[in-house]
Amino acid sequence: MDIVLRATTMFIVLYALLRLLGKRELGQLTPFEFVVLVVMGDLIQQGVTHNDFSITGATLAICTFAFWGVVLSWLSYLFPRLKDPLEGRPRILIRDGELLRENLHRDRLTRAEIESEMRLAGIAHIGQVAWAILEPQGKISFIRYEAGDSRQSDESGAVN
Repeated sequence: MDIVLRATTMFIVLYALLRLLGKRELGQLTPFEFVVLVVMGDLIQQGVTHNDFSITGATLAICTFAFWGVVLSWLSYLFPRLKDPLEGRPRILIRDGELLRENLHRDRLTRAEIESEMRLAGIAHIGQVAWAILEPQGKISFIRYEAGDSRQSDESGAVN
């Protein structure tokens, strides 16, 4: 029973910590951030199983983490009001071709990171973006201006 209580405590700590760290996809992590996550996994294992290296202890810890993951998923499904606090909300990063610096600052994103994601999406200039939204899962969704929209940028990147 001790392992279940430790696993529950570590699940809550890890969940809160990951919510505080922000919304980044695994592919967007720096090498250092990736190493920190791997080390955190090892530290969590040590805190959960303590000196119990048995298969039973490991199984209990894994099942406890899975249980709480399913519980949170069901809670956000059954009670829509809990979805935002549990999973996060989308955040607008670009509106009408302009970066919203306070939102970038809030999620510790730089202009260079946004421009890199734009290039991967086939967008050359910020002026071509009507909306850029950081999704709760860490992906950035880009919505271009519709063809013929008066704000759509030309080839040089200048907004009409």
